[in-house]
Formats: sequence, structure tokens, C-alpha cells
Amino acid sequence: MVRLKKRRWHCLSGQEPTEMDRTIMFWESKGKLVPTRDLIKTPEQIEGIRRAGVINTGVLDAVAAAIHPGMNSQEIDDICMQYCKEHDAIPACLGYEGFPKSVCTSINEVVCHGIPKEEDVLREGDIVNVDFTTIKDGYYADASRMFIIGGKTTPEKEQLVRVAKECLEIGIEAAKPYCFVGDIGHAIEKHAKKYHYGVVRDLAGHGVGLKFHEEPDVNHYGHKGEGMLLVPGMVFTIEPMINMGSYKVFIDADDPYEWEVISEDELPSAQWEHTFVMTDHGVEILTY
Repeated sequence: MVRLKKRRWHCLSGQEPTEMDRTIMFWESKGKLVPTRDLIKTPEQIEGIRRAGVINTGVLDAVAAAIHPGMNSQEIDDICMQYCKEHDAIPACLGYEGFPKSVCTSINEVVCHGIPKEEDVLREGDIVNVDFTTIKDGYYADASRMFIIGGKTTPEKEQLVRVAKECLEIGIEAAKPYCFVGDIGHAIEKHAKKYHYGVVRDLAGHGVGLKFHEEPDVNHYGHKGEGMLLVPGMVFTIEPMINMGSYKVFIDADDPYEWEVISEDELPSAQWEHTFVMTDHGVEILTY
């Protein structure tokens, strides 16, 4: 018996293949990973994700207006919760696989998934990533920003924060219709290596929109042509986590929730993130 691999992409029944169908089927015939049709969002779904993105941006703007030396990270969580209540939205992190708060606040060497705490007081010169995901009317949007507490830190940390943002911007430039996830990761890793920074490999960007995490995994390292083909209508995040030293990470053994991820050498880490929709002309940013 001949065994055939099940195809991921299927044309709509009773319709002639479109140019997109033919392009996707060509790459699938070459052995490349392609999306399934349910990863292509409808215009109505994209508008719903866009509305969630507006609220997500508002949450981070509210944090930006309030963050200052001497406040604790629990106060950041309070700001996010209050904004969601005022805008009839839900924080996706709260209760997700046991995560106890509405937002991730990752300070200095904490790479991601930092848990807000009253005892974590922000000090001048700290660098902090605030990562928030909004659910509005069943649609998800996800973004994060870096904050330099007090507006000034060491030259080394300032450079790290700047380069991490450049990595996101370079990833955006690399994200073209019918490119591969690996094209994005290759461009990001190439830039980070100029500064001898480590690009975290154990965590990735991801599809988003109808669920918190969907296909594809968006790695921030790798080679061109690797990973899934990105086609118009797909919604995903790019969120490079850039470490000042090693790319390796560990889970804090003192974290009872087993969520906080820390750089292996405990040097600072920085991350920026947006949610994007792929269009015929490149990506459109749905969060700021």
C-alpha cells in the first residue's frame, strides 16, 4: 500500500484555485511547512483582533503614563486590571495555565513571564518588560514594551533595550508575503550577533487572534526558508527576547508558580512585541 502524506492546504470546494492556492500548494509540494486554511483570518476576524489591539495599546499607554521609581510591579498589574474593567476586556494571562496575574512584568535579568509582586519595587535604572494580552469579544491581541525606570540606566542596558527594539523592527522588515518564519529569525539573529547578544531559543512568537497561542511558532533565530510559509490573512506576533549574554535561560526555582524565566548567566534581557496581520504588501501592526 502506498502511504501518502496528508496535505495541510486544501482549495475551497467547487472553486478554481486562486493565485494564493497555487503558491501555497507549490511550496507544500517542495516539502515546506504551509498553513492550514483555518489560520487565514477573515476580514471580520481581523477587525475584531484590531479592536482588541486598540485596547491592548491603551493598557500599555496607561502603564507608560504611571510607571516610575518606587512603585512596585503589583501596581502595574492593578493598572492593567482597571483599564480592562473600564473597557469591557479580559486580561488573557490571568489564570492561564495557573499564571496568577493579569500581566507579565519582567525586570532586568528576568527574560519573560515575570509575576507582579508588591515586594518587587522598581528602582531607577531598572529595565522592565511589560507584556499584556487583551481579549475583547473573543479576539486576542498581544504586545509588550520595555521601560527604563527613571529614564536613565547604564550605557550597556540602554544599548540592549535599543538593539532589542531594532531586532523587532528588522523582523518586521523581513516579514513579507510568502516568506518563511525562518527569514524573520535569520534577520533578527544576524543583527543581535553584531553586539554579541544571545537570542533566546526556548521561547518564540506565535500565531494569535482567535486563541492566545496558535500556529505558527515564530522563532527569532534560524535560517532563511525554514519554518512555516507566511501568507496574507495570517495573524502572529514577533517578540524577540535578546539577552546581554548567553541565549540560555532557566526557570526560577524559587517561583512557586514555575513561570519566571531568567537568563542563564543572570545578565539583563530585553524584549519588544507586536501583533501583526500579513497582507499582500507586508505586515500591518495591530498593536502599539
